[in-house]
Order: sequence, then C-alpha cells, then structure tokens
Amino acid sequence: MSSAPTPTPCPAGAITDVAGIEVGHFSDPRRPTGCTVVMAREGAVAGVDVRGAAPGTRETELLAPGNLVQQVHAVMLAGGSGWGLAAADGAMRWMEERGIGMDVRFGILPIVPSAILFDLPLGDARIRPDAAAGYAACEAASSAPPAEGNVGAGSGALVGKLFGLHRAMKGGIGSASVRVNGVTVGALVACNALGDVIDPATGRIVAGARSEDGRTLLDTRRALLAGDVPTPLLAGTHTTLAVVATDAALTKVQANRLATVAHDGLARAINPVHTMSDGDAIFALATGRVPLEGQAPGMTVLGTMAAEAVAIATVRAVRAAHGITSGTWDFPAASDLA
Repeated sequence: MSSAPTPTPCPAGAITDVAGIEVGHFSDPRRPTGCTVVMAREGAVAGVDVRGAAPGTRETELLAPGNLVQQVHAVMLAGGSGWGLAAADGAMRWMEERGIGMDVRFGILPIVPSAILFDLPLGDARIRPDAAAGYAACEAASSAPPAEGNVGAGSGALVGKLFGLHRAMKGGIGSASVRVNGVTVGALVACNALGDVIDPATGRIVAGARSEDGRTLLDTRRALLAGDVPTPLLAGTHTTLAVVATDAALTKVQANRLATVAHDGLARAINPVHTMSDGDAIFALATGRVPLEGQAPGMTVLGTMAAEAVAIATVRAVRAAHGITSGTWDFPAASDLA
C-alpha cells in the first residue's frame, strides 16, 4: 500500500472560521482509516438530519428538539463502520479530564454524538478507530484550518462505487465556509459516497465511477438512465458525513432545520445520493456568538449558506485526495484523471 503524503491544508475557508469550533484528525498509519472530531468546548446547540437508509450513529436521538439535552460538546466522525463509534469514548474521556461537559451532579458528562462510514475494504479490516484514536483526535484539535483529503475520517473514503469497487476513486474529507453580514457558516464533509461527486459551479463530474478500462469518468447518472445495471452492493457500505457550524445563536428547532437544509448541498454535489446503501448524515452546531437580530441573516439565508458550504466542502474533499493502492486495487484521485 502506498504511503500517505502530508495532507493538504485548506487554502481558504474552513469550518474553524466559526468562532468556538475546533477540529482534530487522527489518521491510522497502519491502514487508511481514522476519525475526526469537531469540538465546541463551551458547548453548542445542535441538530441532526439522517437521510441515508443505512446509518451508523450514536446519541443522535438526544438532538431532537423535544428532548432534554440542549448542548453538545463535540461531534465525532469516524471510519471503521460500527466499530468506529468507539472513537467517541476517547473524546468523552479527553473532555472529562479537562472539565468539558454537562454537570450531572456526580460528574462532568461530555455529550458527543457521532457517526461512522464504511472504509473496511482498504487494508486490514480489523484495524479501525477506537477510543485511543478518538482521544488522539482531540489532542490534535485546534482552531486552525483542518487538513483535507486522505486524513481523519476521510482516510479510507472512496467514491463512485455503483459499478464495482474496482472502478471507484479516492474520496476524502474537505471543509469550507461562507460569511454573510457578520455571520459565518462552515462545513466539514467526509465523502465516502456511492455516487459521483459533481462540481455544482460547472456541472462537471470531479470524481466517481470510472469506465471499464479505468481511464475516464463514466457518469453514473447517465449510465443508470441508459439502463446500465449496477453491481450488487453490500448494504450500508457507503456514507457521506458532514458537520455544519455557525456562530449564530439558534434554538434546537433551528439547528435541526439547518441540518435538514444543509443536505441540499449534498444533493448538488453527489449523484446519486441518500441511497439505500448510504448512511448520509449531517450534524449542525450553533455556538451562539452572534445573535440573529438586526442585519444578521435569518434562517432562509443561513440555510442557503449551509448548503453552499456543504457542496463546496464535498468537492474539496475529493480534489484534495490523493490516489492509493490497496491490495490489487488502484484508487486514483481526481487529480490523477484531470
């Protein structure tokens, strides 16, 4: 398996442009897998919207508007399928040691919802993110622009798998931010999609299923509409995960709505998306540094910003990725086919 080069930092715009948000990656050197924590040390009002039919999540139900918990302290995204949910245990331990969390009288309880993606085909599937990996991601967290591409939860991500894994390409993790009238919305996307990734600005496919000879992009949407038959798929082995964050002050109802509208960004940048084999999920965090009053944008504008940031971050995830070899398979990156 090829060695991983240094991940590419964001050139401009990232989820950490949102005041109060930090990001940390852990990338396992033994195989392409890892985890990424999006941290709000002072707490953030949160929501979630799970659109994929094969999700792997933890503590998402507490984000429902009618439920008790009002703030979370981090969101953990991880590879390793269901085993990767253990990374949240390490984040909880790291934050508890530093007094970050909700006072439950008998201790400080960090609230860390999490979600996973399936990256087990690459390397030894017995190696997956665990509590130590989650702890290490927290140790690495900062407000600096996070690295993109083959790093953290995007280490083992692939895209364009509908016509067979041998025709897929390398996915990854990306980030972006949008600022309007003093309010910032940022996004972090770990793209492991079944479908193709499309640049909404041009309508062109950036990465996805390749032709049988592997040299050109197939265009999955057109192939399906022309009657091409997809390869039988192992259920639940594809997922795009995202966190959107804003410094606006939101209620839980508004945070959940922001997560819902942010899925429009995935729909612009991935086709097909939200399939029976994807576990697509988007979390929304609001740090509350800017009140929604006066000239600040309202929810319609915030939703537009969130969808835009998600779409841009999705494209950046595959553009920042580098190709890898795993076993007998070669997974080129967008830059390899450009």
